[in-house]
Amino acid sequence: MGGNEDAAPTEYPYLWTPDSEISVKDFLNKHKPSMIQDDGTKPWIWVRKSSSRTTDYSDEAVEEATQYLEEVTKKVESIKNDDSIPVRANKKKGTKSKKEVREEVQNEATEKLQDISVRHKFVSGKWLVFAPTDRVDMVWSAIAASLIEGPLSHTCADVAKVATCPKNETPNYQHVLCLYMPNVYDKDAVTEVMKVLLGKHGMNLMGVKSDLYTAIGLDSKHASGVQSTVWRNTALMKDAEMKELKDKYFADLNASKSTAETKPAADEDAPKESGSKDKPAKPKLKRKAKNDDPFASDDDDSKEEEKKPAKTEKKKAAGKATGSKRSKPDSDDDDEDERPKKKVGKK
Repeated sequence: MGGNEDAAPTEYPYLWTPDSEISVKDFLNKHKPSMIQDDGTKPWIWVRKSSSRTTDYSDEAVEEATQYLEEVTKKVESIKNDDSIPVRANKKKGTKSKKEVREEVQNEATEKLQDISVRHKFVSGKWLVFAPTDRVDMVWSAIAASLIEGPLSHTCADVAKVATCPKNETPNYQHVLCLYMPNVYDKDAVTEVMKVLLGKHGMNLMGVKSDLYTAIGLDSKHASGVQSTVWRNTALMKDAEMKELKDKYFADLNASKSTAETKPAADEDAPKESGSKDKPAKPKLKRKAKNDDPFASDDDDSKEEEKKPAKTEKKKAAGKATGSKRSKPDSDDDDEDERPKKKVGKK
């Protein structure tokens, strides 16, 4: 029996709630799953949408389900060892294969376990997501932040947790993330969460697991062979619908990245002032800093630039008359020397 692994411990440093002293953003930056190694006291990092959460854990449900699962396991084992049941089905003789007989027992077990959950009001559960260590921080932050102040905050999901790093180095380790819901048998509510995870976060989902299943140790490697999730993805949405949601998410993401990458190039020629925010691009001809007017119109800029050629010609004429040399440029107006000069003389 797995025990109640789905309840966050009290006074736990790796738990965030709305009552926490720091923001969820600071919490996620401070406690990253890829940087925390479990020494037996910190297996999970938790984020909870509300300050308190009532659990529907039921000792009676766990006891009944555990006993029943043991019976199912024995029954499945006896089917495997029963030589009177053929390996292949025979339609003419009306006999079923070992696999078919075994699956009937396992499907019946799934229905029975749901009945136990509902009768004892132990119906909570979670969406499962897996992420490698090099991506887990990004995936976890996206889900946790969304739960508190993003798209997931508008769904029935109320708690999230992620596994920290194992004590011993494990090649190709996959961190499990759990996004909890109050009733995994509420198909509409579970599907709504699924749509957000796919369409707003592009997640790879592994199915929905009942907290009762966790409590009785029912996983994908259990000897009974009973399905370890109450919902497979395809039981909630068609493959084409799931693909469409994820494709749109990544298309929008790529479009946002492209816009962000091209924007700085477009702003390169925009004049900037020390200590001020970037301003929209203006005509390439530059004005002296003392003439920059945040309230000036485009017409004012044009008039100012029209005056400059005459001013420049006067300076040139004065220079020829005196035979003096130009001093080193000290303003943006002197950038005009880099442009082709107009000849002054007879037409």
